[in-house]
Amino acid sequence: MGNGVTFLTIYVCIRGPTCFLVEGLLWDSAISEDDGAPAPCPAWMSAGVARGGFPQTPKAPREGRKSYSPVKRRRKARRLSVAYEASEGEEGEGAERLQAPSWQPQDWRRQLDNIRTMRSGKDAPVDQLGAEHCFDPSASPKVQRYQVLLSLMLSSQTKDQVTAGAMQRLRARGLTVDSILQTDDSTLGTLIYPVGFWRSKVKYIKQTTAILQQRYGGDIPASVAELVALPGVGPKMAHLAMAVAWGTVSGIAVDTHVHRIANRLRWTKEATRSPEETRRALEEWLPRELWREINGLLVGFGQQTCLPVRPRCQACLNRALCPAARGL
Repeated sequence: MGNGVTFLTIYVCIRGPTCFLVEGLLWDSAISEDDGAPAPCPAWMSAGVARGGFPQTPKAPREGRKSYSPVKRRRKARRLSVAYEASEGEEGEGAERLQAPSWQPQDWRRQLDNIRTMRSGKDAPVDQLGAEHCFDPSASPKVQRYQVLLSLMLSSQTKDQVTAGAMQRLRARGLTVDSILQTDDSTLGTLIYPVGFWRSKVKYIKQTTAILQQRYGGDIPASVAELVALPGVGPKMAHLAMAVAWGTVSGIAVDTHVHRIANRLRWTKEATRSPEETRRALEEWLPRELWREINGLLVGFGQQTCLPVRPRCQACLNRALCPAARGL
């Protein structure tokens, strides 16, 4: 570029993961490369040093070349500290993590302990007839997982006692992927009646079973994303299937009981309008080690004490802690 500035040398000093220092030198290209080292640019020497540069004494110029005297005075470079949010698994001495304030409901641990006490008998319908108890323990693991998924599909808008009865009738005929595909819709409807929306569930069961045979070799998917893509399978069913069938905690399973109780106890920062909205709100603050327990705990509590209509607040240990019971 002739006599212009040709390159920028940057010195970077990292002091810990949160501080950095950048300082630079500009050089004049008036001196050819065979001079060994270029001379400092005079424009930089007059203006740049005040910003904290590194002036150096160049080699003596050749005869006929103009000599530039380096500025002797310089100021200390400034340091710039940067706070950052470290990525997952990132460690570093002096690292400063930025964390958003965590909201938690008032008295939630006391409320949870009281619910555990009230549920210590494990005598609610979900404790005996839930998805964990509806499959054939003598069947192969793949068949067991299929039966778990079917019981969850039947359980939507249906009491546990009705779901368990339908599963018993299906298992009596041999509940497998092949047996369901060989069963006509009319017979299947008779076997699952009177579960809620039984006609729609006949269609969903047939469609999902065909997909499982074609794409998964008769097994069920091992991810929430693939499970909710199946006809008739929602987020609650998917998270329960992951927990019961695969032994993986992928999220909080929220049904109408969990949705209702979470809002009554003000376990959501704002009132939620759907179970899926409640799930997202709970997962923002509830410790992950409680995710597996919370569904069965609250479902049984909702079946026995915190009923949808006329809840038994006088028999509830949380009557003094529950905003709904206090009319708040």
